[in-house]
Amino acid sequence: MASFSQAGLCMETKQRPPLWSRIMQAAQLARQRRALAALDPHILCDIGITADDAQAEAAKPVWDVPRHWLA
Repeated sequence: MASFSQAGLCMETKQRPPLWSRIMQAAQLARQRRALAALDPHILCDIGITADDAQAEAAKPVWDVPRHWLA
């Protein structure tokens, strides 16, 4: 889909994924965060994070994602 700026130039706009797709991605993210929080401390150490880091990530709401995921 294209939109026109005030200067009369055509600018491409990105379409957002369908609502169902976004809901499924949010559900998957919630599952991943719960799984991360359930890992043993020695496994978390193997991947370079602490138990506190894992708990902090798991406590985030599903809409709190890295900016590059939204592009």
